[in-house]
Amino acid sequence: MMIQVMRVRLFHSLCNLFAVSVLVLPLVTASRCVGQDNAPQTEEQKQARQALNEGVQAFKNAQYEEATRYFLHAKQLDPRLLNARLYLATTYASQYIPGAPSEENIRMGHAATEEFRNVLSLDPQNISAIDGLGSMLFQMAGTPFDPDLFQESKSYHQKHIYLHPDDPEPYYWIGVIDWTLAYRANGLLRTKHNLSVRGKQLSDDAPLPLDLRDEYVRGYGATIDEGIESLKHALTIKPDYDDAMAYLNLMYRRKADIAASESEREQLIKMADDLIDKVKDIKQKRAEEPQL
Repeated sequence: MMIQVMRVRLFHSLCNLFAVSVLVLPLVTASRCVGQDNAPQTEEQKQARQALNEGVQAFKNAQYEEATRYFLHAKQLDPRLLNARLYLATTYASQYIPGAPSEENIRMGHAATEEFRNVLSLDPQNISAIDGLGSMLFQMAGTPFDPDLFQESKSYHQKHIYLHPDDPEPYYWIGVIDWTLAYRANGLLRTKHNLSVRGKQLSDDAPLPLDLRDEYVRGYGATIDEGIESLKHALTIKPDYDDAMAYLNLMYRRKADIAASESEREQLIKMADDLIDKVKDIKQKRAEEPQL
C-alpha cells in the first residue's frame, strides 16, 4: 500500500513539474529550440510552434490522443524543438498506469522514457527530462519488480543533485528508492525464514535472527545508510518536509533490523516513532493555516 501511494505521489509530482509550462507556453512567441535561440525562424519552425501550442491546449484538456498528434507533428517539423519532445514524453507518461500489464500500457511507458532520453541526447542537462525519466523508470520498476530499473531511476535523481544540489526532491526520491529495495528484501528474508521453520513464525516487526541479520547487512546495509543520509539531507534543505520525515521513519525501522544490540534497536525505533509525531504536528499546523 505504501509503495502504491508513493507512486501516485510521484506521478502527481511529474504532472506538477509541467503544470507551469502548460500555463505559460501559449503566452510566449518562441519555444525552446536547441542551438537556434537567436536564428530567424523558418516557416516550418513557425508551424512547429503553432502545433506545439495547439498540443498544449489539448493536453490541458486531457485530450491526450489529439495532443500526441500535435506534438508529433511539431517534432517532425522541427526535430530540435525541445518543448515538443518534452510535452510528447509527458503525454505518454500521463497515460501510463503503473503495474498494468497490457501491451498498450507497456508501450506507453517505453514511449515516454524514449522521448525523455531523446531530449537528453539534445540537452544532457535538461532537468525536466532528467526528472521525468527518473519518475517513469521508478513507476515501471515496481511491477514486475526490477531492481535494475530502480537503480537506473536513482541515477537520474543523482544527476539532478549534481546539477542542482540545493533541491530537496532528488534526495527524497533516493531515500524512497533505497527504502523500497530494503523493504522488499526484508520481507523476502522473513518469508524465507518462516517457510524453513515449524512452529512460531517471525512477525514483520520482530528482530531478525542473527544469520538473517548478517545476510541483510551484507546485502542492504549500505543501501539503508545511503537512504537515511539522503533523507536527512532533504530535511536539512527543507526542515518541514513531512514526506521526507515519513520515509526517514521507515528507514530507521529498517536500520533497526541491522542493529547490533537491543538497545540500539530500541533507540532507532524511538527515533522513528518521534518522527511520526513530528509529521502529525506539521500536518495539523498546515490544516489550521488559513487558506489563501
